Amino acid sequence: MFKKILIANRGEVALRIIRACREMGIKSVVVHSTADASSMAVRLADESVCIGPPASSASYLNIPSILTAATLTGADAIHPGYGFLSENAQFARMVIEHGFTFIGPSPELIEKMGDKVTAKQTVAELGLPVVPGSKGGVENAKSGLQDCIDMGFPVLIKAASGGGGKGMQIVRSAEDFTEAYNTARAEAKANFGDDTVYIEKFLEKPRHIEIQVFADSHGNAVHLGERDCSIQRRHQKLIEEGPSPILSEKLRDEIGTLAAETVRKLGYLGAGTIEFLYEDGKFYFMEMNTRIQVEHPVTEMITGIDLIAEQIRVAAGEPLSVKNRNGFRFRGHAIEIRINAEDPETFAPSPGTITQFHAPGGLGVRFDSGVYTGYSIPPYYDSMIGKLIIHGRNREECIRRLLRAIRETVIEGVKTTLPLHQWILQQPEFLSGDYTIHWLEQKLAEKAKKQG
Repeated sequence: MFKKILIANRGEVALRIIRACREMGIKSVVVHSTADASSMAVRLADESVCIGPPASSASYLNIPSILTAATLTGADAIHPGYGFLSENAQFARMVIEHGFTFIGPSPELIEKMGDKVTAKQTVAELGLPVVPGSKGGVENAKSGLQDCIDMGFPVLIKAASGGGGKGMQIVRSAEDFTEAYNTARAEAKANFGDDTVYIEKFLEKPRHIEIQVFADSHGNAVHLGERDCSIQRRHQKLIEEGPSPILSEKLRDEIGTLAAETVRKLGYLGAGTIEFLYEDGKFYFMEMNTRIQVEHPVTEMITGIDLIAEQIRVAAGEPLSVKNRNGFRFRGHAIEIRINAEDPETFAPSPGTITQFHAPGGLGVRFDSGVYTGYSIPPYYDSMIGKLIIHGRNREECIRRLLRAIRETVIEGVKTTLPLHQWILQQPEFLSGDYTIHWLEQKLAEKAKKQG
């Protein structure tokens, strides 16, 4: 087992990894920018190393500085968390070349699954259902338009190296295609340095269902159930829950077993998430995330499995603690809300100093965050400042407990999205579980229209 792990990340995920390390008897080192010098992660880690100024490009994305910190502190392994360098194949490769263990899959698989065109072709060959679309990257608007005519409108143009809705355009007619195609390519180039785009059939009312998978170096691969991530705004997840209110046990096992078998055939190692669109009883592969997810606590709550500790054990060469789906039973229901330092109406970022903070408590309540009274939220990074995760015996109890916990939460000095979550949780469609990935944006548009 590792003696010391360097955490190449910040915020609540850095704290999450520190806690797992401490419980496993492993020393932790956290790297940080000058803007995060007073962060809770820096306070709680066994060691900390400043690796640069506030800008991510000069600190959290500075590979030489991170590797130097790992060398100076005598770390055995590097955990990338999520975001930043977690899906950067070059980083994973350099970590390994410098004699450290990368806590994640191989650089080759990060590369393969990071390119959405290649990933789609790969999993289709392994038996996963995929959304109808172009056979690869679309070279020009003329051939792309022909693909659209062949599959029928509406279609979705997507960046091959993208995510988070960047480089994505919905096209509903042939007349609108060329402009949308050029816009998508420009956005893809600006955000990812790669203007390759591909085309998929646009599904009108899908759910976003992701399967948590895990594999070790001994040939074992399992799925740990699904998370429903359909509450989204501009392709960004706001609320995740598990199990999904619309999946049967039979469907869950069918798609979960298929996902687990896929990662086994890939020779995958560690935690991953295979994401699907689900519509009219059918699953369609969307992408694979070769890392731990923001919403991993949902799975932890309903399985009782520490996914970060499992990542560390598997990276150290140990076998999975769960060998098959029958090794555990899902327990109740869990919901996670992402708390962002944003205006809940306009979604404008709201950095600043937290003048008063109080976390909720009670049975089944978990609050993952590094904020505290007096903490200054820097304007340089993602606006998420915490996650509230609730567990209940069933979905109804879970929602009631979540609403109670939101009312107990105090975060003053900055605006947050807590009022938005409180509103969403009381909408009839959410209460019934009858919503799609487009529901929230439609609902917000209706709300804005009523307000004038």
